[in-house]
Amino acid sequence: MAKLWITEYAHCGSDGNGTRAPIASHPPVAVQTPIDITGTSAQSAAFNGATRFVRLRADVACHFAVGANPTATTDATPLDASAAEYFGLAAAGHKIAVIAAA
Repeated sequence: MAKLWITEYAHCGSDGNGTRAPIASHPPVAVQTPIDITGTSAQSAAFNGATRFVRLRADVACHFAVGANPTATTDATPLDASAAEYFGLAAAGHKIAVIAAA
């Protein structure tokens, strides 16, 4: 079964001098249970209150939506198979919904 992996982060990383870098700082705030990607929209769990951005990786092409109660459609933001992408979040407690690409 195809899956979407969601990793939640609160902070960007930094180098040895303390300079902020455009990388995620481990450990993450949370690692969600992967969501099955099918032809029907499926939602993640709500994001942790400390989460500021997420890393998404799917093993098939799909589309996703973010919100308090999102429904993904094939018109939503696309995510390529096996590509890890990072996205900032506008509000705590939101979820991601995902659906397989047509």
